[in-house]
Amino acid sequence: MLPSVWEIPGLPTSASAGRVEIADPMSSSVVSQEQELYWLALKLVPGLGTRTSQRLLQQFRTPDAIFGASPSELEAAGLSGTVAQSIARGSTFEEAAVQREKMQQWGAVLVTIADRCYPSPLREIFDPPILLFARGRVELLQSNMLGVVGTRRPTPYGVAATERLSADLAHAGLTIVSGIARGIETAAHKGALSAGRDTIAVVGCGADVVYPSENRKLIEDLALKGLIVSEFPMGAAAIPQNFPVRNRIISGMSVGVLVVEGAQYSGSAITARLAMDQGREVFAVPGNITSRLSGGPNLLIKQGAKLVQDWTDVVAELPAESRRDLIHRAKQRILAEGIATGGGDPASVINILGMELGPIARRALEALHADSATHLDNLLEIVQDTSSPELLAALFELEMLGLVKQLRGKNFVKVW
Repeated sequence: MLPSVWEIPGLPTSASAGRVEIADPMSSSVVSQEQELYWLALKLVPGLGTRTSQRLLQQFRTPDAIFGASPSELEAAGLSGTVAQSIARGSTFEEAAVQREKMQQWGAVLVTIADRCYPSPLREIFDPPILLFARGRVELLQSNMLGVVGTRRPTPYGVAATERLSADLAHAGLTIVSGIARGIETAAHKGALSAGRDTIAVVGCGADVVYPSENRKLIEDLALKGLIVSEFPMGAAAIPQNFPVRNRIISGMSVGVLVVEGAQYSGSAITARLAMDQGREVFAVPGNITSRLSGGPNLLIKQGAKLVQDWTDVVAELPAESRRDLIHRAKQRILAEGIATGGGDPASVINILGMELGPIARRALEALHADSATHLDNLLEIVQDTSSPELLAALFELEMLGLVKQLRGKNFVKVW
């Protein structure tokens, strides 16, 4: 696998063996109207796949340079005569203009692979989409994302587990990414929104298409409070072959993928395999061994996926960089909430947050000191009626929120 590295002005890059570096000519993340037309026209060329489009961009640098090339130059770059002639004639610009009108009508924007806000992890997969159509809060593409997938026909247990885990993980600072299909994926988005947190839907149709129809209200909420993303043109129908294609984006954007329910050879199992191929963490919620819907997650756990019982099982396995970012964002959120309510001092902020903390976390926070460390065994004696695992989970929650710091030897101090 030879993923490309796109050099974007102002952002650090590193060269490594086997990687192709592309100097991005754009100094801004905002694509001009003329450039937007070229990107759209390139996307719409019949017979031009994702990998071939990327190869052309590597050679010609920009979409307008591709359209300015002669048919012979394009054929020399590996294109068939038909595709080369289609590009040379500019036959897709009329449809590109129609696409732009639809984007304006629906409030969608174009995020190209050379854009600053294009998800960095997605650039590193084998076949990243050259552009994304996005409706909603585009800034979420720069957050730490976790894919949540599963069956379209879940059990009540699966729905409940998905909603709870998605809410808890979103509250911890992860953006929940799913595909808004019936069942588990719908539950994942609803769980994140119920916590008032961030979620992204990667759809297998146009960003303006309502699918499935019963999720119309959820789609409206996502366009307003979250983000809808698609690599398919506006108005594209939700046909079956689109969904495996969109699955690589769910896993590609994410630091990991959580599988809740699904058969051994289901779409969620395919997404999990894609995540493994892309070097992502894979998590699974165990299920009843007599249930066919537990076959996928249980097999993944046998193969090495992390067994998940609560949100800490996921966060504990994330890369150190992702964990540091979650802690930083949590601190910022706490401070912002404190300032917004007039409580700028640490004590006021902790009081505000205390309404959201569990009882064990609240008691542990009260027992800790900022000027001296407390060992876990001593803390267990102070915070009574709790077990060591429960206390460790509460301390981890406090650490994620930036309120507690763990020192060597299982010693803890209050940050404030």
